[in-house]
Amino acid sequence: MRNIIIDCDPGHDDIIAILVALAHKDELNILGFTTVAGNQTLDKVTNNLLKVETYLGIDIPVYKGYNSPIVKELDVQPLAHGESGLDGPVLPEAINSAKDMHAIEFMKKTLLEAKDKVTFVCIGPLTNMGLFLKTYPELREKIDQIVIMGGGIYNGNVLIKAEFNIYHDPEAAKIVFDSGVKVVMAGLEVCYSGSILLTETERAKDGGKASKLFYDLMKFYQGYAIRNGWDRTAIFDATPVIYLLYPELFKSEEKEVYIETVGEYCRGMTVVDTRNRATEMKNPKTVLISTDREKFVEVIFDALNKLDAQY
Repeated sequence: MRNIIIDCDPGHDDIIAILVALAHKDELNILGFTTVAGNQTLDKVTNNLLKVETYLGIDIPVYKGYNSPIVKELDVQPLAHGESGLDGPVLPEAINSAKDMHAIEFMKKTLLEAKDKVTFVCIGPLTNMGLFLKTYPELREKIDQIVIMGGGIYNGNVLIKAEFNIYHDPEAAKIVFDSGVKVVMAGLEVCYSGSILLTETERAKDGGKASKLFYDLMKFYQGYAIRNGWDRTAIFDATPVIYLLYPELFKSEEKEVYIETVGEYCRGMTVVDTRNRATEMKNPKTVLISTDREKFVEVIFDALNKLDAQY
């Protein structure tokens, strides 16, 4: 069993990623959630997660992290996620609250007490992860790997060359990518290759509790794709979780990746060295290239079916 901490900014696709993780308790042991400002403000994304926990009847500890990036201003994404950050589902008010301990102090405590190494699943901006590594660099050896949804090999989605999670806090991303800890990057290309067809969402319409949540999330979330004339949408943040569960579904390559922190048009760009060189790479990252779309989507629906039987 792999011990994981999920660092997130829920966010529709964050919640779907969490649903997939919850359905695989024998493979993924969620030690806790840490939240970071990104898709919406820190208070909103934290409350979204707590409300989902109440809806599902679970109580995994939640720790609030940073409410803004290291340098730039907070830049939330209401077009994709709505004013709440999780528009669409009607959820009960949260019963539990976030813990008093700050996210990076929880990370520190967990790593100090852990007998085995811990994997971080980072599916929001990297502010928490970056500042944790900067504050407690001596704990890097306790981290197995950091699996990130972020970046892109060729293009961006906020700027021409910058993806949102990295763009939101490139200074934090640079700390993470330069840390020497093993990093797996699930960028835009692999996320798009695993996109779910809009028609496939209907499979969850008449399901149980988890399926209904997924359906309501997707009916709002896929509105962005519909407005753009697309027949499918990527569930970005599910990609790192599915990779941990089924790495065989993915094609990956070892590449050096650099984070651009300046520039009018490419701030937040993940500069992936795609040259084929005989020289040894100094700090390679595992870059996910593509996935098997049909199998990727089936993992999500299998997870929903498992959770429907539990809740």
